[in-house]
Amino acid sequence: MSVCSALLTCRVAGGRSKVLRGVPPPLSHIRLASVAEPGTRRTVEEELGQPAGYLPFSGAKIGSFFQERPVLKNPFLEDALLRGYMRRHLPQEAASSDLHAFGERVANEVDVWGRECEVNPPRLVQFDPWGHRVDHIVTSPAWKRMKDLSAQEGLVAIGYERSFGEWSRVYQMSKLYIFSPSSGLYTCPLAMTDGAAKVIQSRGVSWPVDEAYSRLTTRQPKHFWTSGQWMTERQGGSDVGSGTETVAVPQTDGSYKLHGFKWFTSATDADMTLTLARVQDRTGATTAGSRGLSLFYAEVSRDEDGRLTGIEVQRLKDKLGTRQMPTAELLLDGLPAHRLSEKGRGVASIADMLTITRIHNSISAAAAMRRVVQLARDYATRRTAFGKLLKDHPLHIQTLARMEVETRGAFLLVMDVCRLLGREESGVATRHDAHLLRLLTPVAKLYTGKQAVAVVSEGLESFGGQGYIEDTGLPGLLRDAQVLSIWEGTTNVLSLDVLRCVARSSGMVLQAYFTHAKSLLAGASGVSRLAPAVKSVDLALSQLEVFVQVAATRAPGYLELAARDLAYSLARIYTGALLIDHACWVGASSPDTYAALRWCEQDLCPVATKQERGCYDLSSASHDVELVYDRPIQG
Repeated sequence: MSVCSALLTCRVAGGRSKVLRGVPPPLSHIRLASVAEPGTRRTVEEELGQPAGYLPFSGAKIGSFFQERPVLKNPFLEDALLRGYMRRHLPQEAASSDLHAFGERVANEVDVWGRECEVNPPRLVQFDPWGHRVDHIVTSPAWKRMKDLSAQEGLVAIGYERSFGEWSRVYQMSKLYIFSPSSGLYTCPLAMTDGAAKVIQSRGVSWPVDEAYSRLTTRQPKHFWTSGQWMTERQGGSDVGSGTETVAVPQTDGSYKLHGFKWFTSATDADMTLTLARVQDRTGATTAGSRGLSLFYAEVSRDEDGRLTGIEVQRLKDKLGTRQMPTAELLLDGLPAHRLSEKGRGVASIADMLTITRIHNSISAAAAMRRVVQLARDYATRRTAFGKLLKDHPLHIQTLARMEVETRGAFLLVMDVCRLLGREESGVATRHDAHLLRLLTPVAKLYTGKQAVAVVSEGLESFGGQGYIEDTGLPGLLRDAQVLSIWEGTTNVLSLDVLRCVARSSGMVLQAYFTHAKSLLAGASGVSRLAPAVKSVDLALSQLEVFVQVAATRAPGYLELAARDLAYSLARIYTGALLIDHACWVGASSPDTYAALRWCEQDLCPVATKQERGCYDLSSASHDVELVYDRPIQG
């Protein structure tokens, strides 16, 4: 028998051969409609206890089979890695007890709200029945309940109360990790709220933002505010330095009025915002580039006639995903504002905000992966295919296991960034920690954003056709995941940011990286079961060091071409070291070890692999242009 024939008639689990191609398998379970003549064999209907001539699908009958839906259980109890991580690093009963209780609330109450936000997206009412401009953004009752819940549960406050010292951010982000997939995207305004509070705190909590800070970080629903982040303009995106046209006109009382057009304003129904603008001098002139940008604080309010003060909502964005959250184009026409930064220091002043929002983005990515794995795992215990449950098909479980490894890696990477942030905010961070935080924040954001899209897409496939049906709620997971690689910097933009932080630190961030990654491996030096993983990470670190040395001798364009693969390599190697470290602690399980081994089977240092193939030689850039635009290189 040829190889092809063997594959076509391969023996499937269960002991019976089935033809995969060519001759169709015999039909079974087809109920016959004809009545058997006397003396002939009994019909299928008779064998099944049905009267002869029974028509199972006559009239409105649709058959007897209904597929069970996957059931969302307590996300805290269902996540062994999260529970283990908390036992290891934050063993206080109060934290785990709160996460346990919150997980119950998410599964039994909040998840329904999140679905309501999806099916009842925001809408814009620009005019009242008599033609007056009102610009009301109407959101669902569930969206409003999410705001109250966020205050009650301290989803922002925990990070500023610091009840658990340097581990307070890990606790806060663990709670957001449980909440995110059920939040109806309310985690987005929470990210910007957290970012605004961080900026205000770093600038000093004083007038005119002292009340705002109190409201952003309160647990009292009636007083809780959310913040918007209105940075992007038509020319903008990440290039706010050249893309910001909004001007700030000084007023006699020291305040400003903002005039401009904000092209992308997330969570437009927020109570306040931080935004960038160029201050006009007495002649009306402004300074171009990043040096001309200042950071402003503005409250969103209405006058006695119900009109927005200094704002017109032009339209809501019609987005691929994140439909639950209002995102709008705004005309700022005399919006009252106060300058927070020194003149021309706006971009520098939002650095703290970007750190926070990028970490929130990474948490949402890891949470999306965990949710789809959790649902797919439950579904595999309910769905029968080819005579047995999906969980009993080794190939299906292998696929879920690969998704689980990616999810575990993402979780540990993001939590380590949260750990570093907590150390910085508690005043115990070393210079080494600060360098790691600066490097790993964009690395974690860009890598987990890509992981989330891949894992959630694979997860939808595990549900078959139902994964593609909107009213199951599953497609929304994928649509919402797609924003994670775009918001707060695309993969390429953040890869270049990695190069920037390496250059500005004179390589100190990389030195901190190598030192800490090797220290994570030290605890596994005598653990034989982890030896293959340790060997792989060790080799990858050596390859990365060689790459850095070679790249330092090349033209600047060389590193730019390698930036994306460099960022991926930094993420994979460091994640491998974290998985190994977690597998070594006293409470580790055999799945912790297996996850580390499986992660380290991949190419951990793709930047070195591609360097050997000449992928970053400057001539390749010309060939890329030729390939993309299908035209020969001139000259």
